[in-house]
Amino acid sequence: MGESETPDNEWVTAMATIEPKTGTAAEEPTTRRTVLYGAPPFTVDDLLKFPDDGNRYELFNGSLLVSPAPTPQHQDAIFLLQTILHQAAPPHMKVYSTVNVRASDSDLYIPDLVVVPKERARSVRLMFAPEDVRLAVEVVSPSTRTRDRAIKATAYAAAGIPAYWRVELDEGPKLYVHELDDDSYRGPTAHEAGAKVSLSQPFPVIFDPADLTDY
Repeated sequence: MGESETPDNEWVTAMATIEPKTGTAAEEPTTRRTVLYGAPPFTVDDLLKFPDDGNRYELFNGSLLVSPAPTPQHQDAIFLLQTILHQAAPPHMKVYSTVNVRASDSDLYIPDLVVVPKERARSVRLMFAPEDVRLAVEVVSPSTRTRDRAIKATAYAAAGIPAYWRVELDEGPKLYVHELDDDSYRGPTAHEAGAKVSLSQPFPVIFDPADLTDY
């Protein structure tokens, strides 16, 4: 907290679901609580005052969405897809994980992966604008299914992000590709594990969704 601290009577408690580490059905997710200063609706400036507690804090129209640190399997999928995209990327494109995308004072997204022009990456310090993002990717986990399948697809389309990929690990994994058509995404087109998929956005890339896990 800085000098412009929020008064003590304005605070909320955020709860993040912690995924079972082993992935067994017998283990139930637990929750972790963090007291956050401020009151809804939140702004991006409010988020900058939040503690670095391992949670991911995002804003959708001033509403706070909290996600826990990703599981090892989730992190593996992000790393493997980032490597695939990095190897296929032309020299003028860069691939990053968990960057800030600020759509407005009350909307801030943190995709698992983004593709942005290298020129913009050189000049951006803290937050990209949606128009910088050529592709946003989310790897779905049990605690983020609803937001990744619906909320984020709607928000990314409204922000004008040309392509959105959703990776469903529990389905093979399976890759869902959304492409922008006016102000909404058409599709999505589903790609099963076990077959190569050839995609043209944000640049040509060919891979098998099965390559996104080594478990």
